[in-house]
Amino acid sequence: MASARPRVLFVTDLAYQARGRRYCDEDIFLSSRLRKDFDLALCHPVDAAALMDAFDAVVVRNSGPVLHYQERYDAFRAQAAQRGTRVYNPLSGRADMAGKQYLLDLTTAGYPVIPTVDRPQDLGRLPEADQYAVKPKAGADSIGLEFVTRDRLAHVAYGDVLVQPRVDFRYEVSFYYVDHTFQYALHAPRPDQRWSLEPYEPTDADLDFARRFVEWNTIDHGIQRVDACRTRDGALLLVELEDLNPYLSLDLVPDRTRDAFVAGMKASLHRFLDT
Repeated sequence: MASARPRVLFVTDLAYQARGRRYCDEDIFLSSRLRKDFDLALCHPVDAAALMDAFDAVVVRNSGPVLHYQERYDAFRAQAAQRGTRVYNPLSGRADMAGKQYLLDLTTAGYPVIPTVDRPQDLGRLPEADQYAVKPKAGADSIGLEFVTRDRLAHVAYGDVLVQPRVDFRYEVSFYYVDHTFQYALHAPRPDQRWSLEPYEPTDADLDFARRFVEWNTIDHGIQRVDACRTRDGALLLVELEDLNPYLSLDLVPDRTRDAFVAGMKASLHRFLDT
C-alpha cells in the first residue's frame, strides 16, 4: 500500500561515462526535483533487485547499457514481474527495452524506419548503399557497431546482428515524450556530432511521424525518445525508439521546457502509482 508520500527507488549509474553526455548531472537534477513529491533514494542498477521491495515504484533512468550487467538486469526484470513491482518505464515496452527486434518488425510492417534485416537471404530487401551498418541485436550506445561494404556482408556472422544501409542523412532529430504527450525536440545539425544538440521546432508532419511510434509501443506511462534521421530527400526515418532509459538532454532546453517536463513526469508517476 502506497504511503502519503510514495517511496521511489531511482535507478541510475552516476559513474557511467557516456560520450558527449553527463549522465550524473541529469540524474542529480531530476532526482532533486522529484524528491519534492516522493520519498526517493538512488541506487546502482545492479542493486535494484535487492532493494526494490521497500519502495512503491522503481524508476529506471540513466542506468547505462544493460549489456554490461545483463544477468543482473534479467534477474531484476524476472523478480519485478514475479513480485508485481511497479517499474517505470513499465517492462512491457517492446522497443529498445526488448532489444532490436522491433526494427525488424517495423520494417516488415512498412513503417518509416531504416530498412533492417537479420538474415543473409533477406539482403536483397535492402537498398544499395556504399556501406552497411552491422550492429548487435542486444547492442546499445554504438557498442559493437561496424560499417562494412556490400561485398563483405556475405562474411557477417548472422544470428545476433542486424544489417542496415548506412543512410546519407542531413541531420538527426529526437522527439521526447512523457506518456503519449510530446514535450520537446532536439536535433544534431552536424551528422558527425550526434550529441551536439540544439532546440528544434517540429512541424505537424514531424509530430505525426513520431506519434506513430509512441502509439505503436505498449507503454501507457513512461518516457520515450523517438530518434530519427532526415534524409537528403526530406523524409524522416526511425533510427531508434528508446523506451528503457532514454537520456533526455535536459541541460539543453529552456528552463520553462525543463520545468514542464519535470511536472509532466511527476504527474505521470502519480498516475502510474494510482493504477
